[in-house]
Amino acid sequence: MRLSHIALNAGIILAAALLALLVAFLAAGGVERVARADIDARFSMEGIENVAVSTSGLQVTLSGEVDSEAARFRAISAAGEVVDNTRVVDHIDVKPREIAKPPAFSVEILRNDDGIQLIGLVPAAVDRGAMADRVADIAKGARVVDLLQTADYPVPPNWDSALTFAMDALARLPRSKISAAPGRVAVTAIAASAGEKRTLESALSRRAPGGLNLSLDISAPRPVITPFTLRFLIEDGAARFDACSAHSEEGLAEIIEAARAAGLEGDVHCPVALGAPTKEWHTAVVAAIRAVAALGGGSVTFSDADITLVALEGTDPALYDRAIGELEAALPEVFSLHAVLPQKAEQAASGDDLSGVAEFVATLSPEGQVQLRGRLRDDSEREVAESFARARFGMEAVYVATRMDPDLPQGWLVRALAAMEGLSYLSNGTAAVNPDMVEIEGNTGDPDAKSAISRLMGEKLGDSQDFRVSITYHEALDPVASKPDPQDCVDRLNLILQEQKITFAPGSSDIVAEARDTVDKIAEVMKEC
Repeated sequence: MRLSHIALNAGIILAAALLALLVAFLAAGGVERVARADIDARFSMEGIENVAVSTSGLQVTLSGEVDSEAARFRAISAAGEVVDNTRVVDHIDVKPREIAKPPAFSVEILRNDDGIQLIGLVPAAVDRGAMADRVADIAKGARVVDLLQTADYPVPPNWDSALTFAMDALARLPRSKISAAPGRVAVTAIAASAGEKRTLESALSRRAPGGLNLSLDISAPRPVITPFTLRFLIEDGAARFDACSAHSEEGLAEIIEAARAAGLEGDVHCPVALGAPTKEWHTAVVAAIRAVAALGGGSVTFSDADITLVALEGTDPALYDRAIGELEAALPEVFSLHAVLPQKAEQAASGDDLSGVAEFVATLSPEGQVQLRGRLRDDSEREVAESFARARFGMEAVYVATRMDPDLPQGWLVRALAAMEGLSYLSNGTAAVNPDMVEIEGNTGDPDAKSAISRLMGEKLGDSQDFRVSITYHEALDPVASKPDPQDCVDRLNLILQEQKITFAPGSSDIVAEARDTVDKIAEVMKEC
């Protein structure tokens, strides 16, 4: 009886323990479910996403991946308002932030007579003060508008060299737009003349640093040509222009097309210029080129509205008449044509001192010395020719060895003076005058010399005289193309001083003997610069 009483009490205690355990388990589950539901509801109300809530007893664990630390903090704070903060376990991850790409840095610089304007985005590390000082120096008192913005990103490669070159270009170009970006500079500018355009293009191209993509678009106003000249020849089956000019791009295209059809090869220098006597200039030129081609050779020279066409010696008269007739019919009314059919020369020796073909020759040496040989009419003409030559080439540079021939044709002196004036365009060469022809040949450093000489001959000789210009352009003789860049001069001087500095004797203003070679080298460089 006593044992059964003990067993009963033990069973009651065990049942109570199991019941308590069950109640505790159910209570804990209820607390977990309520906490999780309340937190989910709070997250939903506040728009918190991508955060999972799990419970383990009184602990609330938050997990997931959010976009930022701010989103993580919001989730923890919202859960802490539902349950005690100490019960919240943070297992939330934050997505790694992507490194922002640097912006496209660039500067647009506009310069004109009103001032300089800068627009664009530059790195914050750029020395804006030094940049502003440089622009102010270039502006020389003109208004400067700085609309640049900055961004705190690393300076990209090739940015400094591009910006430095852009500033150098800005200093040279008073009317320009310059765009600079890392490794790239685009320059659009207006030059005062074609010569200045070539100088600027050459200087900027030489100054461009290695690795820089440079784009140059420098334009020049159309030149004024007076007289408006063109000279086209076909000799020995080869066609060429001694001088060329056009009044419009469309007219130039038609002239080049006609010249190509007549046998012209290679590049053509034919400027589009102002000064044409009529808008129908190209019509007359095309007709004249076709006439020369139909004759099988010869030359045609335009000087404003005056045209001189000289056929080859021995041209069939019937062919000549037909070609000239067709040309006259095709020419606009404003033009005047003078056509020449040379006859075969018949020379007969007379046996006296002045036998042979009369000729006057002026020769220019590379050193600048001039010799005048051949025939002039009398002493007064010789004095005029000598004075003209000394005025053109220098008092001490002229040697005269001419003979007198009173039987020379009228206008001989005018032709001789024109020949010497044409010779002055050359670095070296000869100018020969004979009764049928004025011929100039030699070398020059002026790319426009052939056109200028042809224009001069057309103006001085008139429409009844034939001439031939045969000159060669050499860049080494061109004072513009061969002129060293200022920075090149500085670099060469610095190199000389690095090899041997200029030193003075102690306590004296005299240069030591060892440094005299350095001074001589510097003097040679300065002569070129």
